[in-house]
Amino acid sequence: MPEHHARLHDESVRMISRNLTGNKIHAVLDEAVAILQRGGIIAYPTETFYGIGVRFDMSASLHRLYWLKRRPKEKAMPVIIGDMRSLSEIVSPEWLGNIPSSTQSLMERFWPGPLTLLLPARAGLSEYLTAETGMIAVRIPGESFALGLATRAGFPITATSANISGMPPAEDAETVMQYFGDSIDLLVNGGRTSGTLPSTIVDASEGGIKILREGAIRSSDLLQDNPRNPSRA
Repeated sequence: MPEHHARLHDESVRMISRNLTGNKIHAVLDEAVAILQRGGIIAYPTETFYGIGVRFDMSASLHRLYWLKRRPKEKAMPVIIGDMRSLSEIVSPEWLGNIPSSTQSLMERFWPGPLTLLLPARAGLSEYLTAETGMIAVRIPGESFALGLATRAGFPITATSANISGMPPAEDAETVMQYFGDSIDLLVNGGRTSGTLPSTIVDASEGGIKILREGAIRSSDLLQDNPRNPSRA
């Protein structure tokens, strides 16, 4: 797939902050998508914590995001999408042609929602997203600004937590500011998020359920009506 090249961050341009109030949400969504298209970095509320996003296929933006978070390169970067069609941009077409029934069941039951699935990555996807594992972590977020953003954008967006690596995830815009100041391009202030548990992460690449992190969705809920027993990493 062709790679989009991002602009370098202009230190003379200060961060934009937008509050989600009333009928402004559509304008903020349009502005956020435009900034992502230009290679910018945005922080935005999800149904769990604040996330920080760049367009999935802009290598300079991905590099800048890793640098800002001080994230070890061996840690892959999860993404969000707005609908199942966007899986074709990041997931192996061979795997998509034969999705295991247990994985299909998880998608139907828990998407949109706080379930991140680890799936076989499409060839040529950035190593910043896969950490050279050949896998990509993806979810359709639950009802939140994040879902509207991914739907409006029509392309995958990184959804790593808006924090410095190793620090607690940000539950509000003030914490995002403490972490990043004006080194990002847009901060969408949606107030305090639920801040309870992060998304549950499941390796569903080969069928069955391999729980890598139990979060907002409990393992007992994943088990229900699933034809194969789960295991834990």
